[in-house]
Amino acid sequence: MPGKIVSVNLAQRKGEPKSPVSEGMLRAGYGLEGDAHAGEPRQVSLLAREAVDACADKGLELKSGDFGENITTFGIDLASLRIGERLAVGSEIILQISDIGKTCVNPCSIGKRLGECIMPKSGIFGKVVRGGRIAPGDTVDRVNLKAGAVITSSDRCSRGERDDESGPLLVALLREIGIAPVDYSVLPDDEAGLVEKLIFLSDRCAVDLILTTGGTGFAPRDRMPEATLSVINSPAAGISEAIRQEGMRHTPMACLSRGVSGLRDRTLIVNLPGSARAVTESLDLLRTILPHALEVLRSEITDCGRRE
Repeated sequence: MPGKIVSVNLAQRKGEPKSPVSEGMLRAGYGLEGDAHAGEPRQVSLLAREAVDACADKGLELKSGDFGENITTFGIDLASLRIGERLAVGSEIILQISDIGKTCVNPCSIGKRLGECIMPKSGIFGKVVRGGRIAPGDTVDRVNLKAGAVITSSDRCSRGERDDESGPLLVALLREIGIAPVDYSVLPDDEAGLVEKLIFLSDRCAVDLILTTGGTGFAPRDRMPEATLSVINSPAAGISEAIRQEGMRHTPMACLSRGVSGLRDRTLIVNLPGSARAVTESLDLLRTILPHALEVLRSEITDCGRRE
């Protein structure tokens, strides 16, 4: 059975108890809008109402938010969650657990009265993978869900001079292979902007997969490979070699694609050419390799050997 959100809490200044609100907006890669802690590495905090009630048994009158948590839950075992697990909140929001507990530098007012704060032991912190509105009464439950994003790199598409045809194909592919598309962006061919977006999706939103299309050719402003190389820490050259090889079955011009692939920690980034035709020609290959690649990346399987 899923748990429930019993309170959504925010404070405009750090170091203060948070006050319950009727609803809030969780923004991907950021946290709870209007809260003083939004935008920090620990984007959103959760605490079980059961833990708060246990403190109340010591004679303190406590309300949700007194320990500084953004989200107060009931009926879900937060203590059993592990880093990397994901929670579905309501019908839209996806959170990924990033930290369990914290070190309190300055004890909060409740912690001083109790002699200790429960957030270091019982607090759970997460990244907002996909945002949305959150309110008391929303369900909260574990979810075995992979998250992906699509970036189209194109000056003309970003200016509205041409429709993006390849990006929507990749969004549809994500859905087809069971990956939730949490972000789809059409950006100019600006290397700095592409780097910023890749880092945001990988580090702040914790997506499993980023598929890019466009910006892989020989034109002076085709900079997606350079943007990708600057953010990955482990290359996955075989994926891009296979994409070019598949393209070569249809046209020798496929060898002119400079697309690269690689890992930024737990996020796989794959560059594809910008034409819808080239993306279509790669779909069967991607359908075959991506689910397995992400299972290995998320440690869902450990034995990748071929069996005869």
